[in-house]
Amino acid sequence: MVAKISSMGLNGIGGIEVLVECSISSGLPGFEIVGLPDAAVRESRDRVRAAIKNSGHKFPLGRIIVNLAPADIKKEGTVYDLPIYLGILQATGEIEKIPEDFAFIGELSLEGKLRPVRGALPMALSAEESGKSKFFVPAANASEASFAAGTQVYAIEDVNELLSYLKGELELTAAKEPNLLRDVSYQADFRDVMGQQNVKRAIEIAAAGGHNLLMIGPPGSGKSMLAKRIPGILPEMTRAEIIETTKIHSVAGKTSARHPIKSLRPFRAPHHTVSAVAMSGGGSMLQPGEISLSHNGVLFLDEFPEFSRDVLEVLRQPLEDGEVTISRATGSVTYPSSFMLICAMNPCKCGWYGHPSGKCRCTDFEIQRYLSRISGPLLDRIDLIVQVEALEYDEISRKTPGESSESIKKRVESARALQRERFRSETGANSKMGTKELREHIVLDSDCDKLLKDAFDSLNLTGRSYDRILRVARTIADLDSSSEIKPWHIAESISYRSFNIGA
Repeated sequence: MVAKISSMGLNGIGGIEVLVECSISSGLPGFEIVGLPDAAVRESRDRVRAAIKNSGHKFPLGRIIVNLAPADIKKEGTVYDLPIYLGILQATGEIEKIPEDFAFIGELSLEGKLRPVRGALPMALSAEESGKSKFFVPAANASEASFAAGTQVYAIEDVNELLSYLKGELELTAAKEPNLLRDVSYQADFRDVMGQQNVKRAIEIAAAGGHNLLMIGPPGSGKSMLAKRIPGILPEMTRAEIIETTKIHSVAGKTSARHPIKSLRPFRAPHHTVSAVAMSGGGSMLQPGEISLSHNGVLFLDEFPEFSRDVLEVLRQPLEDGEVTISRATGSVTYPSSFMLICAMNPCKCGWYGHPSGKCRCTDFEIQRYLSRISGPLLDRIDLIVQVEALEYDEISRKTPGESSESIKKRVESARALQRERFRSETGANSKMGTKELREHIVLDSDCDKLLKDAFDSLNLTGRSYDRILRVARTIADLDSSSEIKPWHIAESISYRSFNIGA
């Protein structure tokens, strides 16, 4: 007899339907799992054997073969413990045939309790797409999986509870979709930042259009403090963005029973010693890296030139395409990586170049070597470059709070609303405009055209820089609620490209 149990697996951040086929025949006792299983899947043999015995059932003597179909896709993780367990019991007649529209995932402890697994939400979404009416998951994964509204999700504590339900001896209630965390009162607020009005303005523009930003200034001028407050002024995520963000964090094992859904925009700030693999993603299981964990949020790189060249260069393609493809001998996977890149750096190695105090003792050669760590092509992909000045005593000691994040956020949301209407998209932003959209939505009068031409010639701009100036100018006009781009919008946009980090 061959028992067939429906389950789910992962391929990148997407779920796939997996059919667990279990056959028990006479012969020398053996337990084989086929269908491209990894080490964790193969080890399920011992977990399932112990769970069957310790939950009060008899483990069959004979040759057991478990096939995970489709057999040409690699199976990873511990999600197949529960369906293999049920397949063996069904093949031996311990339980009745399970309906085909039921799906199961979960890792088993040796005593038959269910432990949480990674990727519950993408697998629940796959179960929904596959027409599964009921999806059984470990209790710790139920809240996350229930966000897939098209299928009923049931939380299971241990196998005996599940068997009682399948036999009709116990009623289970479907898990309810969790409440989304929208309270941002605990987040850092811009009202705590004194002075730095020019930097706040640049940050507001960056947030309004989803632009990349580089802040340059001496130590203690507030660069990190400003960066940490950016998520608090970004628009709230749509349901589609929440699902995509949660899928990435779920696959990476970053969700929990307490916080199952990522409803607030991510803020990732890796240390400058991070490796290229940790930044882009990869490893033996092709896990998402920092740039994917920042999807729909902010990636903050402090001490920008201190990151290794390899790490910085892996940012180039994701900044253009909004996704990263990881290729290894074990396979290839593509993760979404659409994020705001916020960078902070000192003007020189000691940090005090250009400061009125004259503290800097760096030579011109040392300054140039320090700044040359950032390649021209990468710098070309940054929309706004702004200088952060050291604060004076009067600004630091001022007791009057600055403008709140809530006030700034209202202006950002108003600008984003114009962009959604312009691009007819819930997630449309000026920073994502391609050549076609630039021609369609940006028309310059003669004054604007002359101003931009003069800047192009005097600043030795590239074609990419030219496009970015237009995108930023469009955002500045949106903040002014102006349908047309005016010369002062172009002038302000140019000012964010004219700062020479080598000066």
